[in-house]
Amino acid sequence: MLKGFFNVPPPTNESVLNYAVGSPERTLLKKALAEARSKQIDAPMYIDGKEVYTDKKIALRPPHDHQHILGYYHQGDKSHVQDAIQAALAAKSAWENLSWEHRAAIFLKAADLIAGPYRYKLNAATMLGQSKNAYQAEIDSACELIDFLRFNVKYMSEIYQQQPPISSRGVWNRTEQRPLEGFVFALTPFNFTAIAGNLPTSAAMMGNVVVWKPSNTQIYSANVLMQIFKEAGLPDGVINLVYVSGPDAGDVIFNHPDFAGIHFTGSTAVFQDIWKTIGNNIHQYKTYPRIVGETGGKDFIFVHSSADVQIANTAIVRGAFEYQGQKCSAASRVYVAKSVWPELKSLIQRDLSTLKMGPTEDFSNFINAVIDEKSFDKLAKYIDAAKKDSTTEIITGGHYDKSKGYFIEPTVILTKDPFYTTMCEELFGPILTIFVYDDQDFEKTLDIVDRTSTYALTGAIIAQDRYALEKMTHALRNAAGNFYINDKCTGAVVGQQPFGGARGSGTNDKAGSMINLLRWVSPRTIKETFDPPKDYRYSFLEEA
Repeated sequence: MLKGFFNVPPPTNESVLNYAVGSPERTLLKKALAEARSKQIDAPMYIDGKEVYTDKKIALRPPHDHQHILGYYHQGDKSHVQDAIQAALAAKSAWENLSWEHRAAIFLKAADLIAGPYRYKLNAATMLGQSKNAYQAEIDSACELIDFLRFNVKYMSEIYQQQPPISSRGVWNRTEQRPLEGFVFALTPFNFTAIAGNLPTSAAMMGNVVVWKPSNTQIYSANVLMQIFKEAGLPDGVINLVYVSGPDAGDVIFNHPDFAGIHFTGSTAVFQDIWKTIGNNIHQYKTYPRIVGETGGKDFIFVHSSADVQIANTAIVRGAFEYQGQKCSAASRVYVAKSVWPELKSLIQRDLSTLKMGPTEDFSNFINAVIDEKSFDKLAKYIDAAKKDSTTEIITGGHYDKSKGYFIEPTVILTKDPFYTTMCEELFGPILTIFVYDDQDFEKTLDIVDRTSTYALTGAIIAQDRYALEKMTHALRNAAGNFYINDKCTGAVVGQQPFGGARGSGTNDKAGSMINLLRWVSPRTIKETFDPPKDYRYSFLEEA
């Protein structure tokens, strides 16, 4: 039963530190970076609260300096997945019966630890391990994760408050929100430390136990997250962190009768394969598993003839190239009215020529490395193909080099074909493709935007004409789960813009909202009758 009072303080979004020259936060972050680079860590798995080491160690390297070794992680196998599941199920009873206030306190403490003593260590780990600059790390591994934890506690308390509004005389109706029956699998991506922290904790917060597999390229900061959760008082076995291959994890987890749900962020292809596997194995499970996923995007910016070109330019440069375009929400296709294109083109070329590229430790670098060699090679092939295609022109960028780090220069492709490959396929890197449409083809081009992509994650429209804004908003209502007017298509803030998309972009269960947490509980409605009937006969049965 629910205990206590619903007196959770209203959360506010964590303030973003600016790391300006001479600021105390800049000094502290530089110190944390230097300390992290000066030593090699030995990152264990965490199963039932214990540090688990194996005889297979894999090097952790900064994408922008791949000759440097930050440390090693211990790779596991199927046996470790089995151990993690057993530990989770063993911890389940005590954890789900712990009163919600005490579960909440753990995650509120974790938020305070990130905001305070761990802020620079976690940001430095994200900068080094995932090649994010200081600002991108700050808004991710500090601010967004803190917001997820604090806002989710508030949403949790509000969910528990929801009760049937009316009970008949002699009857008491109530609702009980139970954790899922089994364990939850959290499969997290490389690109956001906040997502890696949110996917396991949002499920755990609601009383579930979790097996967590991070991306191999995010393990460096995942190790810090686990240290924070343990210091915050997370009981052993509630969240178990394993470093195993995807197939090994899937073979064990998706064949286990106690599999109760998956919380996923990653590629559409992987998510669809997981969905098919769950469907094929559905007869093996005790309950129908919850399938929650945020996947890919082919996110757009549409520039109308009435647009303020300076607003459009900033939205394009930031939306496409912050964190090297490695955001699910990053702009990768742009449609520009012919009448504003010459001026906009000049501004884009001007600004991109000023962007510095290099390691994250140099705070003057706007652009850093892409995540790994596989990503680098894929992106280089798209650039080479565009150079050879008669329908395309590279108007800025187009260079790449992996001798020191996996550096891809911000590249803008101008295409004559709105269905050119890079207008349709998700690239996940600093490559933007622009199509210029005739002003009179405005509505026709809106239709092209809507049907070009299988994805529907984010999109932005830039215009001053209010009638045009309304027309675009309606025409593109199914093309993006997060829609922006006169802004870039990235940067959703927890509590303000719940995040998620539909179509091929996922289940749209809106991370950073109550909607997401409701997926991790199973309601039970209870009716208690104080003076129940003792005779089956109804009045209408009496003879006149």
